[in-house]
Amino acid sequence: MMGTDEKTKNRLRVAADKTSEYVCELPLYDEYNELIHSDYADIKNSGGRYAGSITAALFLKHFVSYPWVHLDIAGTGIQPKASHYTPKGGSGVGVRLLTEMLRHW
Repeated sequence: MMGTDEKTKNRLRVAADKTSEYVCELPLYDEYNELIHSDYADIKNSGGRYAGSITAALFLKHFVSYPWVHLDIAGTGIQPKASHYTPKGGSGVGVRLLTEMLRHW
């Protein structure tokens, strides 16, 4: 979880505790901006190999003027093979989390 909207991040934490779909906040430290600095453009859209999720969020932060939260589910959204918990394919991760949060909005 990354973003600038503290109220929504807190709502997600409460929903995570209720659904066991946990969230972990990644820091948007100013030092990471150096990874998306460019000598040729206003900003790079890729920070390279390190801190990719964080630098992507910092890239968005440069263009979004309202409070926001991003859940990065790229690594968990698709199951490459079936497990005892989910079938192969779309995992549905985050559905319970977001549903619970919205129920109490």
